[in-house]
Amino acid sequence: RAARGKGRRAPGRRGGEEVARAARRPRVTVDSSKAKTSLEALKISLRQLRWREFPFGRRLPCDIYWHGVSFHDNDIFSGQVNKFPGMTEMVRKITLSRAVRTMQDLFPLEYNFYPRSWILPEELSLFVDEVRMMKDSDPSWKPTFIVKPDGGCQGDGIYLIKDPSDIRLTGSIQSRPAVVQEYICKPLLVDKLKFDIRLYVLLKSLEPLEIYIAKDGLSRFCTEPYQEPTLKNLHQVFMHLTNYSLNIHSGNFIHSDNVNTGSKRTFSSILCRLSSRGADVKKLWSDIISLVIKTIIALTPELKVYYQSDIPAGKPGPTCFQILGFDILLMKNLKPMLLEVNANPSMRIEHEQELSPGVFENVPSPVDEEVKVAVIRDTLRLVDPQKKKRKDTHYSFRLIPLSLCYLLVVWSGMKDKKHKHHSLKLSLKLKFYLKLGWCQTLEHVSEANEELLDVSLTERVENDASRSPEAGLPSLCLKQVFPKYAKQFNYLRLVDRVAALFIRFLGVKGTTKLGPTGFRTFVRNCKLSNSSFSMASVDILYIDITRRWNSMGIDHKESGMCLQAFVEAFFCLAQKKFKSLPLHEQVASLIDFCEYHLAALDEKRLGGGRG
Repeated sequence: RAARGKGRRAPGRRGGEEVARAARRPRVTVDSSKAKTSLEALKISLRQLRWREFPFGRRLPCDIYWHGVSFHDNDIFSGQVNKFPGMTEMVRKITLSRAVRTMQDLFPLEYNFYPRSWILPEELSLFVDEVRMMKDSDPSWKPTFIVKPDGGCQGDGIYLIKDPSDIRLTGSIQSRPAVVQEYICKPLLVDKLKFDIRLYVLLKSLEPLEIYIAKDGLSRFCTEPYQEPTLKNLHQVFMHLTNYSLNIHSGNFIHSDNVNTGSKRTFSSILCRLSSRGADVKKLWSDIISLVIKTIIALTPELKVYYQSDIPAGKPGPTCFQILGFDILLMKNLKPMLLEVNANPSMRIEHEQELSPGVFENVPSPVDEEVKVAVIRDTLRLVDPQKKKRKDTHYSFRLIPLSLCYLLVVWSGMKDKKHKHHSLKLSLKLKFYLKLGWCQTLEHVSEANEELLDVSLTERVENDASRSPEAGLPSLCLKQVFPKYAKQFNYLRLVDRVAALFIRFLGVKGTTKLGPTGFRTFVRNCKLSNSSFSMASVDILYIDITRRWNSMGIDHKESGMCLQAFVEAFFCLAQKKFKSLPLHEQVASLIDFCEYHLAALDEKRLGGGRG
């Protein structure tokens, strides 16, 4: 094609080979038929990557499936999908609060970035009693609380209260459970306005755990100057709630093409402003990274239960990754506080503008596009299936000894009758190399023949790597934080190890709840029963805890003990067995005890099988 037009020079041999090689390189295929609101940002990303999009789906499998809402948007048996099973359920306000509370019980100081929370309606009386006790002990304490419906989004149903008696009990709490939290009364203000931060986090893998954080995010501003909550201003949502979907309806909302101004700005612009005031921005980023890793550690145990249920080991299924939206509020002292986690953060890069009453038009939003396109594009770069194939091919070629390559070239040219005797000798030498483990090289006989005639194979592969498809793209906007900082946080992963025990004894593949037989087997195999804790006591513990968790409305599709109930039972057993230690040491000691006995049992079974 390059030689068609007048005045164009035909590419030389090497240039022609590069064009041909690029044309032969398989393009990554992406099914975007379920992408929904993220479609425009995804399309731009795919154009930048020169990948192939299938907007209406495809009969043949695709490499990547981009879903807008849920893992279950399509039935997928291969490739990669941008949702984890169970993630939507895990980041709902009640489930997130329970997961973080479990970690707060174990490590109260490490998890002090989440406001004190109560779950309604089940903890309403507890909430009333605790607030009364705190007020009695400190009469100067004048708290404000924020009530958030469990399944709410975009600010729907959120309201502020000064006293537990102000909770709206007219049937809505029973039909729509909620979380009530201490309201953060002293947030950091910019231009006298309250704001929050939307940070994008990529969970690239559950096992092994791999987490990336976007280097930039969005800052979403309220549209009325902030004042601490009083009975007079409690209902002024444009002052207290940072939700974009609420504030966009305010007459004071400012759409700006500048990332440093307006009601939606980049987080980096806020950091620049803080840095100019002398704030320690490096420490702030460090605190945010710590908050994100600790939150993911709190979520992963139950995610693993969902994952093994939907994609049982040994059965065909996709691998998963997911972009999460972390909503973080900075306090006046620059301490980051987690507000919530979104499983489906908005990836829209345009906003609605009212041209005339009732007539709206979609207008591009440069701030959204700058941040969101980079996040989607670089997520795709990190999960690129062709990148792994290129690395594997590069590595396998680097392993091939030159002597073997020479033999392959000569042998491939001697397979006619004329050189039958020499060919036989060479084939014997090849067998010797193959015994050393060079079987994979047979696939590349013809390629090696061609490459060695021109230049050394290793050199050519390295040159190809430098002409990577990503050569013209900007550096990644996503920074790996785990396993990079794993040594600092691995001690927190106790509930992960408890979940591994739970999954081991589930028995039937595809289930998420443990039956009474499975629980008894767990206790027996880990040698947890004794004269003071009989199997009858084990059954009572199972029935009491399971019944209470089921009465809370936890997933009635299956009968049995959910992971959260098993964790509570495990903590009870740890407290019985190791009475004098703090809770996290009790739990760690019981995990070690169980893992030791299960390893011994596995070894015994393995030895018996060999016998």
